[in-house]
Amino acid sequence: MYPLLRQLLFALPPEAAHRLAVSAMAAWGSVAPQRRAPVRGINIMGISFSNRIGLAAGLDKDALAPRGFASLGFGFVEVGTVTPRPQFGNPRPRLFRSAADAALINRLGFNSAGVEAMRARLARLRRRGPLAAKLGVNIGKNQATPLASATQDYLTCLRAVHPYADYVTLNLSSPNTVGLRSLQSTRPASTLLGAVVRERDALDAASGRHVPLVAKVSPDLDANGLQEIAAVLRNTRLDGVIATNTSIRRPATLKPSFAAQAGGLSGTPLFPLAMQAVRTLRGALGPEFPIIGVGGIHDGHTAQAMFDAGADLLQIYTSLVFRGPGLLRELRDVAARQPHRRASGGEDELGAHRAGGRAPEPAG
Repeated sequence: MYPLLRQLLFALPPEAAHRLAVSAMAAWGSVAPQRRAPVRGINIMGISFSNRIGLAAGLDKDALAPRGFASLGFGFVEVGTVTPRPQFGNPRPRLFRSAADAALINRLGFNSAGVEAMRARLARLRRRGPLAAKLGVNIGKNQATPLASATQDYLTCLRAVHPYADYVTLNLSSPNTVGLRSLQSTRPASTLLGAVVRERDALDAASGRHVPLVAKVSPDLDANGLQEIAAVLRNTRLDGVIATNTSIRRPATLKPSFAAQAGGLSGTPLFPLAMQAVRTLRGALGPEFPIIGVGGIHDGHTAQAMFDAGADLLQIYTSLVFRGPGLLRELRDVAARQPHRRASGGEDELGAHRAGGRAPEPAG
């Protein structure tokens, strides 16, 4: 059925198709049952995931349809990126699709209804009962916020979503907000992440529930850059890392007219860069630090390769656009075959030792 639906969606401009798909999933979520897939669960970052496959941020930016996406069988759904204040993002057109390359280029620029609108939606979501998937919230800074004041934007978003999120992602790596990726450098990253971790710890203490923090990094960092950010992640006590965001690189295989568009590349051509970033981070972070691999995963073979490179969880987005929900079943089958690993702290899985043995309370 999805090939026919894809034909209809691909007849529309990419951003219009995106809005229609999210609206359809929101409608589906209002009636869809929320049942967990009958697969072996896994504990990472102190969170018990029903399976290792998640939806990456960017598809449901304003948390309009987490129930619909969760009902497809994801182990976790990440919404956002959300900013403190509403913003339109970059001028249209700003989303480009190449079926020949199985890829997207976006320069959306954190278009967001703002964190207060998201907080209201997440509160309503919680009142409806638990999701079939864990919920991540991806946060960022407004375009108009100077880099020197970026920390305050992340703190504002964290305070708003902490009661509802199972984990929170700090987006430091989008290529579509001017200067944002400079926050991955050692000094600004240490300052920002240190402040956010301290605020998270205070919110945890007040609420009695632990909310893991992860950072999302760029595939365009070289080996030295990845090793530097890995050191910052360890030193600031982050709970995990997502590798990777979209890329400003353009492989020679891309259609020239598509490659000429500015913005972040996602989809199949991104896979080699993302897998190498995961491999480099695993070497720098050691065997216990949780890594979520994302970028170009489009079938069982690429999923297995990403696990082999060192990922503990996987996320998809662009491949869902091109292949549809059937891909999720294929990836879950691969994920279910992955061996459990033991952390040095004696936990059955990764990351609970960093939470002092505390698993997060269910958020929604």
